Amino acid sequence: WSSFPHMRPLATITHDTLDWYGMDAFGGGVHDVIGTRCDPYTHALLSGGQYHHCCHSNLTRALAGHLGQTAQEAEAHVHDVLNVFMCTGFTRDTGQYFMKASPVRPGDYIEFFAEQDLLGALSTCPGGDCSAEHSSDVAACYPLRVEILRPADGAPDGWTPPPPTTYDRTHGT
Repeated sequence: WSSFPHMRPLATITHDTLDWYGMDAFGGGVHDVIGTRCDPYTHALLSGGQYHHCCHSNLTRALAGHLGQTAQEAEAHVHDVLNVFMCTGFTRDTGQYFMKASPVRPGDYIEFFAEQDLLGALSTCPGGDCSAEHSSDVAACYPLRVEILRPADGAPDGWTPPPPTTYDRTHGT
């Protein structure tokens, strides 16, 4: 991957109204980084069907529309995600991955400081709250508000951009 030489933090979470949740009795937590977004490739592999109303396809269509590209061209820019507000974990008894209803309430938010220029996109999970049925075309989805703010005086005091990786890229050769 040509991006590895540039690997460094993308963003730092500076405030999270769900930080009280922690890890629940079932082994679940919010802001999932365990799973990825649902995608049509996995769906086709598991079910043999075509499903286009998943986060991967939603993000691909949105980016294609924004860039004026075809979905096939834009898809190369749709990478891993942070499933903000999604509640997931591994069961304590069997270690099986699970999703459950999010504890998010109206007014909850998560705030990031961008450590470098970012391209961001949102998809409200078409699976709804993921506690009963997932990947449903009838699941209730709710609006999200995104605000992009700049620090009043530029970068915060003492902040410096993260340095590139120190890895020498020789791969032991």
